[in-house]
Amino acid sequence: MPELPEVETVRRGLEQKLKNFIIKKVEICRESTVAYPIDKKEFVEGLQNSLIYKWDRRGKYLIAKLKKTVGNNIDANEISFVKNGVLVVHLRMTGYFTFDNILTNPCKHTRIRLFDNHNNELRYIDVRSFGQMWWVREGLSPNNIIKGLGKLGPEPFSENFNLGYLTNAISNKTRSIKSILLDQTIIAGIGNIYADESLYSAGISPFREARTIKENELKKLKVSIVEILKKSIGAGGTTFSDFRDLEGENGNFGLQTNVYRRTGKQCRQCKNLIEKQKISGRSTHWCRKCQK
Repeated sequence: MPELPEVETVRRGLEQKLKNFIIKKVEICRESTVAYPIDKKEFVEGLQNSLIYKWDRRGKYLIAKLKKTVGNNIDANEISFVKNGVLVVHLRMTGYFTFDNILTNPCKHTRIRLFDNHNNELRYIDVRSFGQMWWVREGLSPNNIIKGLGKLGPEPFSENFNLGYLTNAISNKTRSIKSILLDQTIIAGIGNIYADESLYSAGISPFREARTIKENELKKLKVSIVEILKKSIGAGGTTFSDFRDLEGENGNFGLQTNVYRRTGKQCRQCKNLIEKQKISGRSTHWCRKCQK
């Protein structure tokens, strides 16, 4: 599943590519992709004639801010607008976008197609069809409508993600520190890859009870999380399966991982073999010698 760096890479690509993109036509190829509104016609009519003027990200969610056009002028610089809520997207495991300025037939995994007045197309493709979209009209709260969005913990790059918060978050927790990092209600955006990599960087065993993590270890873990996420964003994310950016390119961070998907290979620091074991149903990669 795309994690924070992959979703942030997509967000940046969308923001750069979709300048003055006014949705003139919406084609739903798979109705189950639209999670809200229940009435798919309302979803289509809500998005039509809307300018996507800003892309945000919250955890693993993409959030497109919309303005509805007033009048029939097709020049985006001369149209009047009113706020029109947001389009929220969760890519889940295999979802991704492509942008095409030449009309082409959709592949069998195409789920949603958005066209502007010049037939430029923003196409959402999802092989396993777990991804979802929500159009939340102006005046409604996306956090109330989208259950997962409303329960997210702080962003790793935010001021709220600090040592005091982390100390409170893990105090008295008997769960493993790995499961804590994967809990989106505690920290938004971290998944399996970056949990493993952050714990390796901090020298902390993923099996440790969260409450046993000392203050100096927690400081190092916080720094490791931020540094690794930033490094991955700079590399365009990680690709081990279906992730690709708006240009169809794979992320390069996978070439730099220290433990993730390196089972049986030598640790880059101590030459001990990287091991793999499941924690809470998730494959966990670690070095027994470097992580205590």
